[in-house]
Amino acid sequence: MGFNKDFLWGGATAANQSEGGYNADGRGLANVDVVPIGEDRYPIITGKMKHLDFDEEHFYPAKEAIDMYHHYKEDIALFGEMGFKSYRFSLAWTRIFPKGDEAEPNEAGLQFYDNLIDECLKYGIEPIVTITHFDMPIYLIKEYGGWRSRKVVDFYKNLVTVLFNRYKGKVKYWITFNEINMLLHAPFMGAGLVFEEGENEEQVKYTAAHHELVASALATKIAHEVDPENKVGCMIAAGQYYPNTPNPADVRQAQVDNQENYFFIDVQSRGEYPNYALKRLFNEGIEIPFEEGDKELLKEHTVDYITFSYYSSRVSAAQEGQEKAGGNIFDSIKNPYLEESEWGWQIDPIGFRITINELYDRYQKPLFVVENGLGAVDTPRADGSIVDDYRIDYLKQHIEAMKEAVDEDGVELLGYTTWGCIDLVSASTGEMKKRYGFIYVDRDNEGNGTMARSKKKSFDWYKQVIASNGEKVDYTKG
Repeated sequence: MGFNKDFLWGGATAANQSEGGYNADGRGLANVDVVPIGEDRYPIITGKMKHLDFDEEHFYPAKEAIDMYHHYKEDIALFGEMGFKSYRFSLAWTRIFPKGDEAEPNEAGLQFYDNLIDECLKYGIEPIVTITHFDMPIYLIKEYGGWRSRKVVDFYKNLVTVLFNRYKGKVKYWITFNEINMLLHAPFMGAGLVFEEGENEEQVKYTAAHHELVASALATKIAHEVDPENKVGCMIAAGQYYPNTPNPADVRQAQVDNQENYFFIDVQSRGEYPNYALKRLFNEGIEIPFEEGDKELLKEHTVDYITFSYYSSRVSAAQEGQEKAGGNIFDSIKNPYLEESEWGWQIDPIGFRITINELYDRYQKPLFVVENGLGAVDTPRADGSIVDDYRIDYLKQHIEAMKEAVDEDGVELLGYTTWGCIDLVSASTGEMKKRYGFIYVDRDNEGNGTMARSKKKSFDWYKQVIASNGEKVDYTKG
């Protein structure tokens, strides 16, 4: 049986992790620009440390990233050579509205994305566009407090209205917010939030969450009005929580952790706040800032499909004190049955299948895997070749698990885009040496290097996977 003949194989990047050109052609400053590599990164992305501009003490990898702003033709040509059917990328809000609250967009920024999209279409690559991928104008943070302000919904409305009209007939698949649930774990990155002393942080986070949910529904409404062919998706940083033991208290904790993860998608896909969330927020004294018409908007404009990232599963326990594992900003207990990546992320392809099934059972809407990959140190050999068997092995196992979810479980899957199809700046650590791509970029953690692109072993392997529609995943080691 296998994957659908129209299955959208491809890769994914984000503007803030790849484009660079932070001040090119009228672009304004964004939250992700000012997040440095190093020990201050985590306090900043979690909103605990106020840092809204550059200084001399830090290195800011997003300023240049991999300079895709000037290399996009070369990069997309390589994606075309691999046979990509789709390319998921994001738009930098500040390229289009440098401050965020302008009445008119920056034409030079729109032109860049015109060119990028046209380049994709030239190679028969379907653009999958994420409107907001950890990306917010600094001006909106300084003047309005980020997504805590209802006014930002109107600014987002202006942004999406411009985009849907500009790219009508060229872009069909849209995603409103990348990993929207990350707002709860990295509030500055996810919503431009910086907490003031004594502030009720949970109230602020859920206020911002409500505004993003309203904005997402509004975007879905506008997208369908501008072009009925538009498909709008939401996105979650997914990964099933397992109970640490059969102890009912652990099972219950896993259930609660999964619910917190699904909360945003429950609203975006089902059109209303789930009862478990309403009860919990009420019991914690958190008010959802509903305005007139919000409930109707959420109900009437649900998403067309569900997208998600998957890197690893997680483990929950009712009692504290268990050894923790690394992961995508989320806390998790170490699972003794799983191997780990160099960064301590647990590798669990069966968990991928479990997560796919859970999402499909829960929402009964088409799914799209828009991030899956392995961050690792790649060391070029003397002849310049890069043998990344570990990455191939990770992806092979996950593609096989995905195929089982389709063939044996009957899951409806639109496509699969690997994360970091070309090396880019890591969102969690800001590192370049934590590489995900099929294409090596000569740049290190300190910003040194030529930016030259070169193919890894995984490049030809993935080309084979796509050409065979996921049937040929085997490879020779070494």
